[in-house]
Amino acid sequence: MVNIEDLRQYKHIHMIGIGGISMSGIAEILKFWGFYVTGSDSTRSEVTDKLLSKGIPVTIGHNLQDVEKADVVVYSAAIRKDDVELIRAHELNIPTIERGTFLGKITKAFRDTICISGTHGKTTTTSMISMCFLEAHKDPSIQVGAYLKSIDGNYRVGCSDYFIIEACEYVESYLKLFPKTEVILNIDNDHLDYFGTLENIVHSFGNYVKLLPEDGLLVINWDDENCRAIARNTQAKTVTYGIENESANFFARNITFNSNGFPTFDVYYNNNFYKTIYLSVPGIHNVLNALACISVCHEYGIEKEDMKNALKKYTGAHRRFEYVGSFNRGVNVYDDYGHHPTEIKAVANALKQKQYRQSWVVFQPHTYSRTKTLLNDFAKALLDFDNVIVTDIYAAREDNIYNVSSQDLVNKLHSYGKKCLYISNFDEIVKYLKEHTVENDIVLTLGAGTVTSIGPMLVEDELN
Repeated sequence: MVNIEDLRQYKHIHMIGIGGISMSGIAEILKFWGFYVTGSDSTRSEVTDKLLSKGIPVTIGHNLQDVEKADVVVYSAAIRKDDVELIRAHELNIPTIERGTFLGKITKAFRDTICISGTHGKTTTTSMISMCFLEAHKDPSIQVGAYLKSIDGNYRVGCSDYFIIEACEYVESYLKLFPKTEVILNIDNDHLDYFGTLENIVHSFGNYVKLLPEDGLLVINWDDENCRAIARNTQAKTVTYGIENESANFFARNITFNSNGFPTFDVYYNNNFYKTIYLSVPGIHNVLNALACISVCHEYGIEKEDMKNALKKYTGAHRRFEYVGSFNRGVNVYDDYGHHPTEIKAVANALKQKQYRQSWVVFQPHTYSRTKTLLNDFAKALLDFDNVIVTDIYAAREDNIYNVSSQDLVNKLHSYGKKCLYISNFDEIVKYLKEHTVENDIVLTLGAGTVTSIGPMLVEDELN
């Protein structure tokens, strides 16, 4: 069972940036284990409201008194070094621990931590694996990077040895974890503001694989050449999956799509028929995610029928091609977190499987560094949509030292002969879409920032 003796030295844990999706999950796990948890965040949100409802004191702004009483201060990577609470903790010699390191301590408490990593698809695959474990009554603890309906949140505390989590490669926080199983979905050129080159990313994942114990498990995408390159870095058992490389252990054949773009496919294991699977999420990329899930669940002894039932029940995590509603008598609105060219291509391909008249994408670039580095790739990825609106770059953690703007992306699209609009104001975007869309069109808001608010604006206007 869970061994939290290493954490017992901390009775009062204060968390700066507690409203973050990972931080909030950690907070609730700690509360469940009997620790006294307080926190602060710069803005009020549904997450902070939920934490308060669970009896966790949260201050919007700063609370130096809670810092002064704490045994340890945990902070997210988004917190600046000049944060007043962090400075106060240092002045009082109160230990401070970055979120990734602290999450590592939690993973160490479990005998069997299952870490899902890769540049794309972590949240979906973590959700799929979680639902299969729940279907099989394995009572896992879970931390996922988005709201998941089946657990009514982004975390679950179980009473088993299993802890299913996303393992993020940004600033190499996954190197601080203690995995028994690693799932590596793909390795792509993201977070170049930190890694610099794709070669450095591959090298980092190679170090991550080395964390596995010899009796551990590596599940890896055999279609991805970067994944294949690092598989030799461990003595743990390796299970492979794919839809292109038939030498993979788990392979999908006879892939078809219904009118919603949902796939059906036959799974083969070591070239023998295994099970027919039906998904309730769109796109060929989700076939790969499901294969990763099935590979893990097979190794953990989950029955095929439980996998089939769980995967069919899974209708997507929050902001993963999520249906928002409709307006203008039949214009359907979807929202997706995709903020990398590969993710945008996956969404575009999923969209092609649906039946509609025209597509309208509202894209919000995420971070100046990513926009600058991948400008041409973003433009090419957006070419597959019928109509494109680009809004201002969401800065996230950055200042604009890169001399880049959304107009640069619009200009790049124009150079490819693609009509594209730059509209900064969200109200104007809503007005434009209402005036130009017609029945059976699809509107998709795309990006990891505030663009997600446009869908509800369109739908709510219809209801009022």
